[in-house]
Amino acid sequence: MRKWRSAVVTAAWVAVGTAAGALGAWQLAGSDSGGGAAHSRPLDEAAVREALARASEGRQASRTPAREPAPSPSSSSSPSPSPERSTVRFTGGAATVECRPDGTVRLVSWSPADGFHIDDDVERGPAAVARLEAEPGDDDEREDLAYDIRCTAQGPRARVTPDRDED
Repeated sequence: MRKWRSAVVTAAWVAVGTAAGALGAWQLAGSDSGGGAAHSRPLDEAAVREALARASEGRQASRTPAREPAPSPSSSSSPSPSPERSTVRFTGGAATVECRPDGTVRLVSWSPADGFHIDDDVERGPAAVARLEAEPGDDDEREDLAYDIRCTAQGPRARVTPDRDED
């Protein structure tokens, strides 16, 4: 009888494990509502903006009473546009910047390219021009690269400028 009980317990554990695995697989298959699991592919900058816009529209619609139409984006009473963030790349690294509606730029973050570091003396703005300097590693004979970053109609642009430091 002891062998029979052991076999029944083992069979029950196998059945529970199989059911749990099948349930997990079924939930994963059912959670894919958009033609590919959301966690299986990274989003590019445009996709992130689109997702944020949809989420923002959903929140605004839920706060707007049903009897009052939501304001159109082109109406004159709409809030001022928020700063547009984008990435500008340059030889010494990359920076995420905000191009503000008033034409100013603000450095949000920056990271050096391999073999460089960004000098601590960063002028992040907001201002007409943001500045930073990419310096090569100690063993590297290359010159420091000072950059002016501006917002243009085509987006942010980084331009190498003469090094202002007199070291």
